[in-house]
Amino acid sequence: MTRSKITKIVLYSISTLLFLFVVIAVHIYFVYRPTAPTAYTRIMARIDIKQPITQHDANNITSWMVHQKGIDHVKVNPDSKIVIFTFFPIKTTGNQVVANFKRAFNLKADRFMPTAQQLQGSCPMAGSSYTYKIYKIMAKLI
Repeated sequence: MTRSKITKIVLYSISTLLFLFVVIAVHIYFVYRPTAPTAYTRIMARIDIKQPITQHDANNITSWMVHQKGIDHVKVNPDSKIVIFTFFPIKTTGNQVVANFKRAFNLKADRFMPTAQQLQGSCPMAGSSYTYKIYKIMAKLI
């Protein structure tokens, strides 16, 4: 083989690998890119109440929250003093619901916001998926 033939083969090989790398990077970007919430997207949120509540209070909270704009489902546990609710982000925000809740009930309460470490541990697929790991590497590079 001549030197020019070897050079051509090496250049074609490198070009092909580079092209395939770009294709996989673009594919991963489009699969994992953030998307805007749709009309059918629901978000779950939690309110931690910092004072004791009774079952009667829990029933009042449930009744009030179900009638708020954008709230889909509500669960109140008077023993753990936790309110779990789902809402449509197109219609309201979690922070708005919590602010309205504090005004309506005059309770010491805060929205629970998980840390990054808690979020990472919440999805068993996120930490182990090879595609997710490749995405994180690509996100750091870009």
